[in-house]
Amino acid sequence: MAKAARENFPVASRLLPSAARRHLLAIYGFARLVDDIGDEAADDRVELLDWLAGEVDRAYAGTPTHPLMQRLVPTIRRFEIPRQPFDRLLAANRQDQEVRTYATFDDLAAYCELSANPVGHLVLFVLRAATPERSELSDSVCTGLQLVEHWQDVAEDLARGRVYLPQEDLTRFGCPHEDLGAFRPSRAFRRLMAFEVGRARSLLDEGAPLARDLGGRAGFAVAAFVAGGRSALDAIASAGYDVLSVRPRPSRAWRAWTLVRTLAGLRSSHRPASAKGDSR
Repeated sequence: MAKAARENFPVASRLLPSAARRHLLAIYGFARLVDDIGDEAADDRVELLDWLAGEVDRAYAGTPTHPLMQRLVPTIRRFEIPRQPFDRLLAANRQDQEVRTYATFDDLAAYCELSANPVGHLVLFVLRAATPERSELSDSVCTGLQLVEHWQDVAEDLARGRVYLPQEDLTRFGCPHEDLGAFRPSRAFRRLMAFEVGRARSLLDEGAPLARDLGGRAGFAVAAFVAGGRSALDAIASAGYDVLSVRPRPSRAWRAWTLVRTLAGLRSSHRPASAKGDSR
């Protein structure tokens, strides 16, 4: 739980309604626990994930043993949260134990359906704002943010034996696997990353209207998530798409400016046609 404030895109952002934050922190606790097991546990990770799946069973029965799972029970009950999002997060971490590369972008997007999108669905349940339309917009934001983290962490993921860059894209841009372990990026790698940055940016653009649809503090928080992702992509571009020798991060000033631009873009795109002036 101590890691919550250090996340790139925190689930329980202080921008979200204060009444919901306790429940969002409970969800964060589960998401952090399953990720830490899947990425860092020294013991048998599959066995630990099986144990955590049992804890989900017990949470729905009201009898979990782990403190973080006990904290989650009131949230599940109050908002009548189905267990599917929790199961999908567990499935993503099981997949991480077996799958080291992704042949196509569709394969990677399917992984994001397990590893990222369920978090957005859980947040919408807590905000009492879950609809099919909002879930679809949330999926675009969450997948976009997941891709941002993958593109920032190419070197770190490679050290763990994982490559999230689709193999079809490596081939398309003539970027051999060996280039990912180089200290300096090759020209092919930079071209590849420019393409992937554009792909993540498009997903964030697709999901950005969720902020306007939610409105209020929740909408502002979504706009901040989108702006955070956009500013991280800007930092990668400003670094010449070098994510091997450095981990590009935007400055606070740039993040703030990107949020201003994001909010302005949402307002301008929502103006009625009569207010936009003659476009001839």
